[in-house]
Amino acid sequence: MSDPMPSPGRPSSSISRRLLLGGTAGAIGTGLAAGVATPAAAADRLEYPPVYADGLKITKVKNLTGPDITGKFGLDWVDLGCVARCPDGRSLYVFGDSFGGANWGDNWRSPTALWSNTRLLRTGVTFSGAVGGVPAAQLIPYEHGDEISTIIPSDVITLGDTMHLHAVVNQGFGNVIWSGIWTSTDNGATWQDSGARFPGDAYNKMWNLCTWELGDDGWVYVYTAEFLRESPMILHRVRPQDLTNPDAWEPWGRDGDTWRWGAGPDTVIDDIIGEMSLRQLGKRWVFTWFDRDNYRIDAMVLDHPTQDLRQTERVTLLHGTSWDAQDTNHVAQLYGSYVIPGSTLDDLHLTVSQWNTGDNSVYRVMQYQFRGLGRRL
Repeated sequence: MSDPMPSPGRPSSSISRRLLLGGTAGAIGTGLAAGVATPAAAADRLEYPPVYADGLKITKVKNLTGPDITGKFGLDWVDLGCVARCPDGRSLYVFGDSFGGANWGDNWRSPTALWSNTRLLRTGVTFSGAVGGVPAAQLIPYEHGDEISTIIPSDVITLGDTMHLHAVVNQGFGNVIWSGIWTSTDNGATWQDSGARFPGDAYNKMWNLCTWELGDDGWVYVYTAEFLRESPMILHRVRPQDLTNPDAWEPWGRDGDTWRWGAGPDTVIDDIIGEMSLRQLGKRWVFTWFDRDNYRIDAMVLDHPTQDLRQTERVTLLHGTSWDAQDTNHVAQLYGSYVIPGSTLDDLHLTVSQWNTGDNSVYRVMQYQFRGLGRRL
């Protein structure tokens, strides 16, 4: 669950999500800027023609989830969809707070996941099966209650034959007690707690939410920020074999007039960072994130994660808008943005989430295509 306005509590199908979540602005996934209306009965237009904006060709490929699409897996209502290629070649899409049934709030699980065999992304991602069968199972065994209200995935990575899932443990949504890493050696079918613990208050809470990628130099680079979208982000690197040992993570920070590993960590950007995705595509890197303050999804193309992000050009991929003003690149209550495997800089595909917090009638993951980013940046 990563919502565009309130702060989640415990789901109940008999009450609205806005009441359910407590009505606090700024929760992770927030897609509403000040002054953006969310009518109770929102017009839900599904298809728009491609548009050209800021040097990019932008297409909404399809809705990836929803009662008529993923309801057959017991996943009628899901969000997020961070994704990685499995060792066997399939892709695993990992979702946040997930519900199954006629009503949003029924059969609460988080995280959940679906496999996909889709390689030709422009035709639209389809799902071949759910982790745990039907209905899809919760990947991590726990009860949604007072001790742990929910566990939200932030990113997943495959290193050799092992998949690693980073997730944020909440005791009351937004009250992060710790983040951890779970591992799978069977393509995401089962998961084990690695024992890695990242305290919720570490580095001014900027060790909560992560995105990570293995570079050609043999290091995993990790951007992290506060879960509730109230901070910039910091950078660490770690060797793959040490990923589940937080003490082995090397911070990136200032040392006088220069930056070096082992200093800091210091913030590498001034923006408030929401859900994010860092991936190496060819010899360059793409970084996408939800920009809370400007209510949009932005992207940068990097030569390396240590690049000065304050001096790096960015491009807006999708703008937030109201429910009655949507078009191809203007999306009501948007959030998320995770790079889909098989993307290139000139043919970038993202999962993007959308949630109508007014009546919960829309709570889904969508697929968007962006052509020309490598030429644009």
